[in-house]
Amino acid sequence: MNYKWLIGLMLLGGCSTHENFKQEIQLTNDSSTNHDLDNNDNFSPDGKWLVYDTRTGVGGIGGSPSVERVNIETGEIQVIFGVPDNKDYGPGAGAASYHPTDNKVIFIHGLPICTPENPYQQWRRTGVITYDNNPNVPILMDARDVTYPYTPGALRGGTHRHEWSRDGQWVGYTYNDAIMKKLEDSTGVKWNLRTIAVSNQRHKVSVDIDAAGENVPGTWFSAVVVRVVPNPIPGSDEISNAASDSWIGMPGYPKPDGTKQVARAFIGKVINKNGNPVDELFVVDIPDSINVAGEFGPLEGTPTTAMMPPKGTVQRRITHTAESKYPGCGGVVRSSPDGTMISFLAQDKNGIRQIFTVSPLGGEPVQVTEHATNVQGGMRWSKDNSHIAYIWDNSIVIAEFSKLPFEQRFKRITAKSADEFSNLVWSNDEKILAYNRLVPIEGKKDKKQQIFVVKL
Repeated sequence: MNYKWLIGLMLLGGCSTHENFKQEIQLTNDSSTNHDLDNNDNFSPDGKWLVYDTRTGVGGIGGSPSVERVNIETGEIQVIFGVPDNKDYGPGAGAASYHPTDNKVIFIHGLPICTPENPYQQWRRTGVITYDNNPNVPILMDARDVTYPYTPGALRGGTHRHEWSRDGQWVGYTYNDAIMKKLEDSTGVKWNLRTIAVSNQRHKVSVDIDAAGENVPGTWFSAVVVRVVPNPIPGSDEISNAASDSWIGMPGYPKPDGTKQVARAFIGKVINKNGNPVDELFVVDIPDSINVAGEFGPLEGTPTTAMMPPKGTVQRRITHTAESKYPGCGGVVRSSPDGTMISFLAQDKNGIRQIFTVSPLGGEPVQVTEHATNVQGGMRWSKDNSHIAYIWDNSIVIAEFSKLPFEQRFKRITAKSADEFSNLVWSNDEKILAYNRLVPIEGKKDKKQQIFVVKL
C-alpha cells in the first residue's frame, strides 16, 4: 500500500496565529492521475472515506478508468469500480456520490460500447450503483430505451452528477436526450437541451435490449421533471436549459400547511425582454408517483418531442433578476437541511458575486456575504442550518447566519492559495472539510487534481 500521502501532511501558505488557519492535509499525491471529487457528496456515511474518480485531461469522465476511495486517516486507496482497458473516448466511470446512510456509491458510467466514432457523450451514459464492500459489481440504476416505441420509466439519453436525496429514497441528476440530439442534427434546431430528471424504486420498468447495445436495463423508474424549450418567449418563465441542481431539505421543504414537499432547486435559463439569456433560480415540486403522464405529453416522449414531466410536477421561478442592473444567478444551488432556504450566487449592488438565500416558496432574496471580491462557489451548509462553507479569495471560508456585522460572521479556515480550491464537501459529522486543488507535477508544466482535507 502506498503511504506517500504522509509526505503531503503540510501547512500551505504558512501559519497565521492571527487568523488561526487550519492545517491542510494532502490525502492524494499520485502525479500520474487526477483525483476528482466533482462537487458531489463524497464522504462515506461513517466519515472515514472519500470517493472520487480518476478522469483524464483529454477524455474527462469518459477517460476515467476507475472510481476509487481514500481513507481519511491512513491514506489507503481502494478501487470501488474499475473499467478494464478504458480509453479516453470511454466508456469511463466517474462523478461519484455516497449514499447518505448506506455503504453504496452511485456514479456515471458510459455506455459499454464506445468507439472513437461513437464515444462517451452527454447523451450516452447512465447511472450505476455499487457497494463499497462488494466492488466491481454494478447495479444499473436508470433504464435507457432509444428504440421506438419508447418505454415509460426509461430515459432516452444520458444522466450526470447523480445526487441521493437526504433520505436516500430518490436520485436526482441532469439529463441530455439522445433522440433530441438526433433531431437537432437533422433539423439544425437546438433540441439537445439539458434538463433535470429523477428516479425512485416505487415503480418497475423493463426495456428490450437492442443489438447495438444502446438500450440499458435499469432497477429504478425515471422521469424528466423539468420542461425546457429551444426558444423561450422573451420575458416569460420558459427556459432552454436546467442545471446546477440539488435536493431541497430532508425530505423536501415545509409547506404552509406543515407538510413536506419533495423538490429540487436548479438554475434555469430564461430570455429577458431584450432577447438576452439570463440564469434564474427555479424550484420543481415532484409528486410521490412519477409514473403518470402530465399535461404536456407522454413521459417517454415521441421521435419528434422530448420526454415530458409527470402529472403533479410544478415548475416555479423563484428569482426575477432578468431586468435588473446585474442580472443572473449561478453556482450549484444548495438547500439548508431543514429545507427553508436555498443558497445561490448573484451580484450585489456593486456588481460583486455574493451568496444569497431565498425561501423555496419565493420572496425577496437575502444577501449573506459582503466580500469585496467575488465568492468563487462551493457552498455547503452545516447540519443545524447555522453556517455555510464556501470558497472565496482562493481560501475556504465559513460564515455564520446571524445579525452580527459581516466582519464578525465569517472566518477564513485556510490561508490563501496560489491555486484555486474546488469541489468543497463537508463530512456528515461536520468535523472535516474536503476539497480539490490542482498541484504542480515536479519537472512538468502539467498539474493534477489532488484531494485535501482540513479538520475542524
